Amino acid sequence: MSSMLEFDDKAARAMEAMYLTPDVVGQRARVIDMLCPRPGEHILDIGVGPGLLAHDLALMVGDAGRLVGLDMAKPMLTMARTRLAAMPWAECVEGEATKLGFPDASFDAVVTTQVFEYVADLPRALVEAHRVLKPGGRILVLDTDWRSIVWHSSDAGRMERVLACWDDHLADPHLPATLGASLRRAGFKVVRVEIVPMLTPHWQPRSYAGGMMHTIHGYARANGAKHGLSADEIQAWYDDQLRLIERGEFFFSLNRYAFVAMA
Repeated sequence: MSSMLEFDDKAARAMEAMYLTPDVVGQRARVIDMLCPRPGEHILDIGVGPGLLAHDLALMVGDAGRLVGLDMAKPMLTMARTRLAAMPWAECVEGEATKLGFPDASFDAVVTTQVFEYVADLPRALVEAHRVLKPGGRILVLDTDWRSIVWHSSDAGRMERVLACWDDHLADPHLPATLGASLRRAGFKVVRVEIVPMLTPHWQPRSYAGGMMHTIHGYARANGAKHGLSADEIQAWYDDQLRLIERGEFFFSLNRYAFVAMA
């Protein structure tokens, strides 16, 4: 059973700050390019988070279109609703990926980034996404395979143990490897797959890597005991990263995978 992250107001603000870093802004641009939103379209953003992608998509579909953001976390919904408040054709609703409360064939496109790896019943979520898409509609799914991580450490074994602890908060930390087959089983035709790398070859505090370093440290402190990690070992992992930063030896790389499929 995974130990899921809790998105309270503090966590929501931290996620928003991470999503505003240049590398994640670049990822968002890639997602928009691959989804290719058009004026007048109806788009569903599953896992809307702080609403940054939803805001851009709402601007692109315009007032002749519709943008709906869905999330389970109330702090995220509050943040997204505030961001979308000036666009009456955009709304945010509380809900789950496996129980979409929309009629059949409601949307031209569905987008979900860094969400399905948290969903235990992925087949159900994909069937629901297919159901709410119009015939010929498209879905874009972006998720991480955490086996792709290259993160420099002075103690490779300790890094492996910390990352194994982090994996526990996900339903499937290796989702992209099987996502294409899962999409096809749900009735989709996969038409495009691309790698979206998150690369930080030298320390930059305003980066995805910088945000993840602090997030994983906090998660491991709260959950490490279940994985045999002591508080001293977790702090040693964090202190090692600080020393590598001081010496100019920080390196972080992680691959995300974006799939576009047609209903």
